[in-house]
Amino acid sequence: MSVKLQKFLASCSIASRRECERLIVEGRVSVNGAVATLGDRIEADNDTVTLDGNALSRDRHVYVVLNKPKGVITSVKDTHDRETVLDLITGVDARIFPIGRLDMDVTGTLLLTNDGELTHQLSHPSFEIDKVYMAWVSGHVRAASLQQLQEGVLLEDGMTAPARAKIVKRGQNSTLIRLTIHEGRKRLVKRMCAAVKHRVYDLRRIRIGTIQSDDLMPGEWRHLSNEEVESLKRLANPPS
Repeated sequence: MSVKLQKFLASCSIASRRECERLIVEGRVSVNGAVATLGDRIEADNDTVTLDGNALSRDRHVYVVLNKPKGVITSVKDTHDRETVLDLITGVDARIFPIGRLDMDVTGTLLLTNDGELTHQLSHPSFEIDKVYMAWVSGHVRAASLQQLQEGVLLEDGMTAPARAKIVKRGQNSTLIRLTIHEGRKRLVKRMCAAVKHRVYDLRRIRIGTIQSDDLMPGEWRHLSNEEVESLKRLANPPS
């Protein structure tokens, strides 16, 4: 059965599917000795695929959930030698990557895997996978602002998709809101709240799809169960 070349590369833990497409465009990938082009399909069991001359094979997929603490970078490595989320995960032989990003000051649920196809599905907004956040914001959020968040707000990089927003608690001059989005744009929750005049000063992601990390202390991680992995795949590939 043939598969797209970039999908095969992602299954080999090379990088995300988008990054694998870049490697193909750069001419670094060959199939059976011939330089590949974007759009090529291969027979994974029969064709020989190389990256920079090195033969590739599919890895056993690994799925991890981390309760990310503050002060840690969501990156594979950091040029300033700061602690990264991968520094917190020991004893995993496979090369895994974070799915999406959480800012240094944001805590909560972060998934890491070497499954490039699932990474693409959980990251791309077209699959509409819920990401749920609890955000303490300045001031008292009014109904009109809540409605704006729900309908979409205009940012410098375009309108946001409709979201689900709910007031959970009010402080003396603050509000805790629960916000559910399915986009993955940079700093999106903070920018959405700023657009309705409420600054986020504490942000935690509590769920991605069906996966939570409330059973973990900050900095702790665990492997996903087979049932949890299947639940994510069902969300990404619902029955027609």
